[in-house]
Amino acid sequence: MPKKIVIATRKSPLALIQAGFVRSLLSAAHPENDYELLEIVTEGDKILDSPLANFGGKGLFVKDIEKAIIEGRADMAVHNMKDLPAALPPELYTSAVLKRENPFDALISGGKKRLVDLAKGARIGTSSTRRAAQLLNIRPDLNIIGLRGNVNTRLAKLEAGEFDAIVLAYASLERMKMTELCAQIIDDRVMIPACGQGALAIESRRADKEIDELVKCLNDKKTFFEIEAERTVLARLNAGCHAPVGIYCQTLSDGRFHISAGVFTPDGKQTVNLTRVGIKNVIVGYELANDLLDNGARRILDSLKDQAAPFNKVES
Repeated sequence: MPKKIVIATRKSPLALIQAGFVRSLLSAAHPENDYELLEIVTEGDKILDSPLANFGGKGLFVKDIEKAIIEGRADMAVHNMKDLPAALPPELYTSAVLKRENPFDALISGGKKRLVDLAKGARIGTSSTRRAAQLLNIRPDLNIIGLRGNVNTRLAKLEAGEFDAIVLAYASLERMKMTELCAQIIDDRVMIPACGQGALAIESRRADKEIDELVKCLNDKKTFFEIEAERTVLARLNAGCHAPVGIYCQTLSDGRFHISAGVFTPDGKQTVNLTRVGIKNVIVGYELANDLLDNGARRILDSLKDQAAPFNKVES
């Protein structure tokens, strides 16, 4: 009899596309198994009228899914890597990281206006304090409005005229085959992406060697090492998923790792933005985090608990 492998996922349209993609890869590599999706509505999906930072950050998108793996109701989960907290439950770990797609943010706007062309006071929708802080650093005149909900919901609100523009991960548009909507890819020269943005992660039980063997065909070593460096920075900063922190690692042609990272106040008025290059990914990440902390990031991160989220209101 074929073995049933259960893949846990959020129930949003994008999450189901991503989990379906992983299922198709596993079916092609290991056709002897049956693969079933376990759709889970997470706590983060239920809270739509407030910033996630008020309730614990992006970890709310993964806790219910992780519980399903720990309890044995699922064998693995598919996540957006940027949604995974720096610290995972001790029973679980990231067993594979798929090849990274475009890691940058995308501006979607009426009339396909670029960021520089948006009118003064333009209404920008985003659910990310990282994006909000960097947008305000570039354009302090912008009216940042918290926007929750799935990709289709956000696009519908833009189409209805409730916003002048919204910002999403470009990889989300790629996976949903909506890249024609993008007015501007906001690369790392303007906005440093979230740690792990653009990559999919497989999370499974540490003790499950059978799943380890199954998913290793999905692991992209280059992406794995780059994101390991990024997550080292995040862990050393001890910054929560909701903190205004951007981290991006690239492998240079000579094999060295180039890491950029920025820590921002929610209003975008104060920033610490540094880079480092080195041979050992984890060491470079750790040293960069220390550089950031020594140059003002510690003060910013310590002050975050006293600063309001930079959203005038939250839409869902």
